[in-house]
Amino acid sequence: MESLIPINVVIGDRTYRIRIDPKDEETVRGTVKIINDKVIEYKTQFAGKDMQDYIGMVVLWYATQQKAAENQPPEFAEIAEKLNQLEAMLDKPLQ
Repeated sequence: MESLIPINVVIGDRTYRIRIDPKDEETVRGTVKIINDKVIEYKTQFAGKDMQDYIGMVVLWYATQQKAAENQPPEFAEIAEKLNQLEAMLDKPLQ
């Protein structure tokens, strides 16, 4: 088991110290950036709210995006399989 590394992330003006697997750091930091970008977007669209409201809106948006992605057909797996088959055909020597 790899050891976890501590990182600091800032979400909506608050700093959180979390421990993650080193291979997940890029993904976590990318997700934090998406969240903070969305908070800024909502702050410009909905003036006068407090940070908790913006965070709540972002959580709802993010969860909806994840649920929508789950409902997508597995087209990419099928396409990858067909590409692998095509590549195998191209790699075969001519008879």
